[in-house]
Amino acid sequence: MHMPSFTTHLLRLLAMTLLLTVANTPARAQAGFGGSKGDLFSDPFGEQAPAVKVSAAADSDVVHPGGELVIAVTLDHTEGYHTNPHDPVVPPELEGFIPVATEIRPGEGPFRVGPIQWPEPHEVKVNFTGSAVPYLVYSGQAVAFVPVRIAHDAPLGPLSIDLEVVYQSCDDVSCLPPETVPLSVTVRVVDKAEDTGPVRTLAGFDASVFDSPWDDNGGDAPAANDNAESEPSTGSAEPGAEARRGGGTFFGITIPAGGGAAGMVVLGLLGAAGGLILNLTPCVLPVIPIKVMTLSQHAGENRVRAAVLGLWMALGVIAFWAGLAIPVLSIRGFTDPSRIFGIWWLTAGIGAVIAVMSLGLLGLFQITLPQKVYMVNPKADTAWGSFVFGVMTAVLGLPCFGFVAGALVPAAITQGTGFVVVLFASMGVGMALPYLVLSIFPGLVDKLPRTGPASELVKQIMALLLLAAAAYFIGSGTIALVSSKPYLAKLLHIWVAAMFGVGAGLWLVLRTFQITRRPTPRVVFTLVAAVIAGLGLLVAVRFTDDAREEYEIRAAAMREASDSGALLTSVWLDYTPKLKERALAQGKVVVQDFTAEWCINCKVIEKTVLGVEPVKSALKSDDTVLLKVDLTGKNPDGEAALAALGRTGIPTLAIYGPGLDEPWVASAYTPEQVIEAIRRAKGGGG
Repeated sequence: MHMPSFTTHLLRLLAMTLLLTVANTPARAQAGFGGSKGDLFSDPFGEQAPAVKVSAAADSDVVHPGGELVIAVTLDHTEGYHTNPHDPVVPPELEGFIPVATEIRPGEGPFRVGPIQWPEPHEVKVNFTGSAVPYLVYSGQAVAFVPVRIAHDAPLGPLSIDLEVVYQSCDDVSCLPPETVPLSVTVRVVDKAEDTGPVRTLAGFDASVFDSPWDDNGGDAPAANDNAESEPSTGSAEPGAEARRGGGTFFGITIPAGGGAAGMVVLGLLGAAGGLILNLTPCVLPVIPIKVMTLSQHAGENRVRAAVLGLWMALGVIAFWAGLAIPVLSIRGFTDPSRIFGIWWLTAGIGAVIAVMSLGLLGLFQITLPQKVYMVNPKADTAWGSFVFGVMTAVLGLPCFGFVAGALVPAAITQGTGFVVVLFASMGVGMALPYLVLSIFPGLVDKLPRTGPASELVKQIMALLLLAAAAYFIGSGTIALVSSKPYLAKLLHIWVAAMFGVGAGLWLVLRTFQITRRPTPRVVFTLVAAVIAGLGLLVAVRFTDDAREEYEIRAAAMREASDSGALLTSVWLDYTPKLKERALAQGKVVVQDFTAEWCINCKVIEKTVLGVEPVKSALKSDDTVLLKVDLTGKNPDGEAALAALGRTGIPTLAIYGPGLDEPWVASAYTPEQVIEAIRRAKGGGG
């Protein structure tokens, strides 16, 4: 009997998939998006105005060698945002929730920076913990004064004074990722015989800071000797920066925050424990007896020689893991280590890698090294041979070390280079310890546990703990992304769906190339895979562009309305009964759109009717107020408004106005019907 070919089966499946995809895609998406908004390669998340604008200016453009000047660093906060003070006073309710404090870091050059004069913070209510708590912040326009002394031997000519301002902007409930803004102020150093010209008055600056010498950290010196004025400043982090760095936990054990010897010791002990546990995984446990017996055979009956070879093997293991610190340290170049996980894509990416490793440990797929790695078997009868033997043994632990990486590496990265090196070296010590002990006492090999259910259980528990770490990092990255781009909050599910479409396309290409060598199916299904992946991405990009545009328009309108006290029009507002009553009392036309994020029909009709011309322009007229009633979750006011219309289902559109005795209500409607209903609501007859 003739059996359908692989190509026939796959084409049928793809045809059904594409039909279902197109059937559930908004009409405008089916027709193609067009224009720049449909550009697959454009930035889907875009950029927006910063919450804080930072600038710097000196009180004089000209200065003498050995002279003084003041730099005013200004933080202009967008309304609704604030930054944390240089020295935050943390109420007990917010312990553990306060993000990065503001810092100003001087660069290097023939100058010294004195004690920075910070502005006075003021109190606001923040809701980081679910209840309003008073907290001191900078907001509006906050100015910090940086006193500078020029070195006596500073060369004549232009002098650039570089600063870095580090801050984290927050609103009342959440914070954006930390920012580091480089600033540069250029002055001209002239001979003392020349006039420096006028000095700009800086209101609020206390000039008495120049009456005493400064120490190397910008503070007041204990002695009056100021001979070091001519030495260039190297700059230093503000006091307390280390104390703000976070620690972490490993199997419930807390790593002390803030660095220091205690934190390094604890991290080293936890790293050694992780390396020791690594030996119990199926990646390593089966080879331990083989490796130890190999050493014993080369040592013969000589216990001392066996111990020496075991020591060299242990050094090889340690060297391999210590060497892994180098690529890990490279990611610290992105930003200040204590703030590196404010980069959303880096944080979420680490979480994704950890999640993949955890799924491998659970047995959903096999994480194996290339066979060539297992074939490398150096002769361990010399010191160098045993060292390489140890390196190759350590390599075998790579597929299973994710649980250690997920728990400890982030904590080490945030605390400095030394901590990363200590962590990886201690992991090597922990992994190497059994080999050293067993080479000295080879009889203990018989007492080693064997692989089996217990070993698998250890691996599974590690995988589940690793999934918890992955969830933390992916969640943190997502929160950072949404905090900086609020319009994405209700689009994440669309991007997740799009990523699954991309995954389906990649899997189709991979499996097609594995199943058949024929060029025609490979080309055809690669093109089909591109269509599958592209459709989802195009929909996600279009929705994101529209959401960003609506957010920016709404934000601008809200700023304008807050200044004038006017009722907002032309943008969709969240429905409240009082807002609706206020609009109707002013004789406005009110358009109520009952919708939900899970309602596909709602999204389709919004894009194909409310989002196209001429309806779009009619909705944005000055006498029309747009109210979106979001029924995604529990919304008592919205449900009551829907019930008052005699409706229970969505989508539903209701239009009120002075020209209508009763509201116009519909669940399915055309652009023409909406235009006509708005005209009648304005009193246009009909």
